[in-house]
Amino acid sequence: MRFDSENQELISIHFVDHEHNTEGFSLELKENIVRQLDDYFAGRLHHFNLPLKPHGTDFQMRVWKQLEAIEYGKLISYQELALQLSDKNLVRAVGGANSKNPLAIVVPCHRVIGANKKLVGYAGGLWRKKWLLRHEQEFREKRGELF
Repeated sequence: MRFDSENQELISIHFVDHEHNTEGFSLELKENIVRQLDDYFAGRLHHFNLPLKPHGTDFQMRVWKQLEAIEYGKLISYQELALQLSDKNLVRAVGGANSKNPLAIVVPCHRVIGANKKLVGYAGGLWRKKWLLRHEQEFREKRGELF
């Protein structure tokens, strides 16, 4: 994964197939990102607490903020997301904003699916989206068994 920051705030996380130079990050921020991602992948973290500063339009920022409210392991459709933003006619615009999400995993755009319950669109590849959703479902079920 590649991380980018500005003024010690995380502005993007992207999937990459090779290592990336993380110069410009404080050791504390790097350790915090890695610790939280490790905890997420181990099923211990269900909501990130990182200093975020994504760059986007006002509308994109509204969509990305709404994405953060989607519960771990839950799925919603693009239409449901548009309705949460108070306009069912925004489905295509919501999809466009979702596709521009610069903070993979941390801002969980992978939890948004097509109205027909099919996996559609994911900048990191549909195979990653499928894996992330299965991962979250597995740990959500395990957590439910304990309580």
